[in-house]
Amino acid sequence: MSTRIRTSFPYRTTHEDVLIPLRDGTRLYARVWRPVTDEPVPALLEYLPYRLTDWTAPRDWQRHPWYAGHGYASVRVDVRGHGNSEGLPADEHARVEADDGVEVVNWLAAQPWCSGRVGMFGLSWGGFDALQVAVLAPEPLKAVVTVCATDDRYDNDRHYLGGSVLAGDMPARAAALLAFACRPPDPRYVGQVMWRDMWVRRLEAVEPFVHTWLAHQTRDAYWRRGSVREDYGSVRAAVLAVGGWHDPYRDTVLRLVEHLPADRVRGLIGPWSHQYPDRGLPPGPAIGFLQETLRWWDHWLRPGSGAGDGSGTGVMSEPLLRAYVCDSHVPATVHPVLPGRWVGDDAWPAPTVTPVTYALRGVPVPVRSPLHTGLDAGRFLPVGDEGDLPPDQRDEDAKSACFEFEVREETWVLGRPRVRLRLTSPVPRGQVVARVCDVFPDGASTLVTRGVLNLGARKGTDRVVEWPPGATEDVTFELSAIGHAFPPGHRIRLAVSSAYWPWIWPQPESDTGFTLHPEGSSLELPVRVRESDPSITFGEPEEAEPLGAVVPATLDEPRPERLVVRDVAAGVWRLEVDPRHGDTRVYPDGLEVTEDALETYTTGEWDPLSARARSDWSIRLHRPDTGWDAHVETHSEVSCDAGEFITSNEVICTDGDEVVFHRTWERRIPRTAG
Repeated sequence: MSTRIRTSFPYRTTHEDVLIPLRDGTRLYARVWRPVTDEPVPALLEYLPYRLTDWTAPRDWQRHPWYAGHGYASVRVDVRGHGNSEGLPADEHARVEADDGVEVVNWLAAQPWCSGRVGMFGLSWGGFDALQVAVLAPEPLKAVVTVCATDDRYDNDRHYLGGSVLAGDMPARAAALLAFACRPPDPRYVGQVMWRDMWVRRLEAVEPFVHTWLAHQTRDAYWRRGSVREDYGSVRAAVLAVGGWHDPYRDTVLRLVEHLPADRVRGLIGPWSHQYPDRGLPPGPAIGFLQETLRWWDHWLRPGSGAGDGSGTGVMSEPLLRAYVCDSHVPATVHPVLPGRWVGDDAWPAPTVTPVTYALRGVPVPVRSPLHTGLDAGRFLPVGDEGDLPPDQRDEDAKSACFEFEVREETWVLGRPRVRLRLTSPVPRGQVVARVCDVFPDGASTLVTRGVLNLGARKGTDRVVEWPPGATEDVTFELSAIGHAFPPGHRIRLAVSSAYWPWIWPQPESDTGFTLHPEGSSLELPVRVRESDPSITFGEPEEAEPLGAVVPATLDEPRPERLVVRDVAAGVWRLEVDPRHGDTRVYPDGLEVTEDALETYTTGEWDPLSARARSDWSIRLHRPDTGWDAHVETHSEVSCDAGEFITSNEVICTDGDEVVFHRTWERRIPRTAG
């Protein structure tokens, strides 16, 4: 479905950049789009650190002017210490960020052009902030739209999974945020005199995020703060929770519709990756998401206006959860569109979903997966690139213990599968990975969903309980939620492995594996009634006129998105990942931004202490008309021995040919759980 560009709206619009004052004297940089009207209007806030004057500007111009054209003041604000906002950068999702967000909400509500009612929306970080500000419950905040966001910073974010370190995302995420935090403010917006002093003060305050994240390897107070699932009852605003089956945060949607009051929450899960659902990036189909959110805003932010009293929008008459059940599809690293159908449930857990148990059969089987098992896992955070999704899983399945179940009639799965596994481990620490695959008659294997358990976290991710060597125990854990239809004639395959690199950092003795006892082990699938809901429909995707940023063509050969290199003699495997930041964008105001990043993950076949993750970043911000030329270069690496993680970070920042900042950090962090 193509996206329609709107050039005319019910309201003419205007926009301006302003500085929002906070109580401590810090001023946050904001861009405000407003309808041209004498009547006060509700305000919508998108609040995150990703630089509104350049990095998110193309995306911002797709939606903020659209909302303004429909009668809302739509406001984009950079958090303190980022973009052109004053102050110093803090830790990821620090409490000060949420507190500042409350002040911004109250400031917006007090403006003469605002009706006093505010909504917050955002994708990823912006969605996190919307939920975290909602927990603090500022009075003007009446509604939230949170897209691809999490309610659990420890076990449903980009740091840990099932108690294990996310090797393929934590180091890379920390490296990216380090590079992002080191970017300078833009002298065009903060002034030729102030920008460099602001930059240097930021750089002197920067600390690599990975130091903090690895210092908290269990779900302790650091992770609980800011995790909305700790206190759903604090959320007073109405929440529209949106996710995609190819986004790692999708479980949050199910938890929110389960735990928030049904008269103040709705959930929507499509086939999408980590993107707004109107952008048309794979996998589709895209939907008219802006129109859908407008219904939400009209209902909650315009009470008594006819359209806003519920009679005109019908948004709260929709099912509690609208979810897309994908049809079976051949394995591929990109799917422009995934066929399927929409289903609706008025409660969650839903009475239409029944847990069905598939018992494992066979004799005890040793599971000792090579440590490079997982190279075909795909990207942890798919964003719509061609190499994002997992390829055919047959090679991964061959390194795992597999159990198969014939599909006699079409079987729809909706929700979180669960495995119960009886294991004997010869060592105190290890991990187990379970994947569910859809196996075609010709043997092709499509990954449907997966889950991970650090064996030391089997009693809870807030503690470490070592496995008594040689003991046999039952462990139970959930896999990520999915909506998928298995057709008759296919097979459901459960594949169990003891390694999953580079998603999961290997435990010191994980090369020994474990023994899996089929007797007492099972796979539980949430099987849904085969009923679609033809009344669930969406309009054609719409967006406002694009900003006009361009990417000049070059003669450079693009790097592969994911390249696997094997040193046969040394028994070493290397995965090189290009996260597709390697281009130059030229903005209408003359700014040129060039970014390049490369992630490298290396491991030996059988040596868990050989694991190494490295990220290299280069960012250049250049204005040819003024000669401004700032450059950020970072190098980040994580390795390990049996007792410690070893981290190395370097930052080099230049203004033209002058080095304004150069620092290195070396840390050794005890391996308490990871």
